[in-house]
Amino acid sequence: MSGHSKWSNIKNRKGKQDALRGKIFTKLARAITVAVREGGPDPDYNSTLATAIEKAKSQNMPNDNIERAIKTGMAAATGENFEAITYEGYGPSGTAFMVQCLTDNKNRTAADIRHYFSKYNGNLGTTGCVGYLFDRKGVISVEAAGIDEEELMMAALDAGAEDFEAQGDTYEITTAPEDFMTVLNGLKAAGFENLKGDIMYIPQTYIKVEDEEAVKNLEKLIDALEDNDDVQEVYHNWDQPEEGKEE
Repeated sequence: MSGHSKWSNIKNRKGKQDALRGKIFTKLARAITVAVREGGPDPDYNSTLATAIEKAKSQNMPNDNIERAIKTGMAAATGENFEAITYEGYGPSGTAFMVQCLTDNKNRTAADIRHYFSKYNGNLGTTGCVGYLFDRKGVISVEAAGIDEEELMMAALDAGAEDFEAQGDTYEITTAPEDFMTVLNGLKAAGFENLKGDIMYIPQTYIKVEDEEAVKNLEKLIDALEDNDDVQEVYHNWDQPEEGKEE
């Protein structure tokens, strides 16, 4: 993977998110609520909900917030009907974007997403235009400190993981999407803690962008997308330099 950390490049690419924790929690709560409405409140029988809860926990969302979102999803009286939509597009310098949304008005959301791409020298594409450049995978990240690498690797593989990588100060475990919760729960049962996990779109290759104006537009495009209330996740194949990330 050319030294790329799947978790840090995709999930922690923008330290600004820490300052927007309330906004992030709102998006996470929406995902949990929709999962409950569609599949019920028991994560043991609703894998979408289990994944949404795990994502919330990896972002340090308080348990009270998670429980409140589950109760909201169980409430009978609600006028909100959210739909999951993934938009695909091209950013500056031929970069590829996958934008996951939960929206109660897809016309509004589509217009917003199209506007962002156009404004920052990209364009919104059709379904499938860039999806083939990404693999849908479960990714579990574990801090390496105090962990026996071989023991963790064997536990992950025994639980059904596809791949295991040492990435600097973390270990990263890759799974098929349908095996994500099984592997995660297997690692927890084996005694491993402080696990971060999510199901992601992983770029097959990354694109380096040297043009200064293109870099600025990429940063603005990512910011605009992530700041939109309907956008849950933004995935891209830009080889974003470390110095471009805030701490």
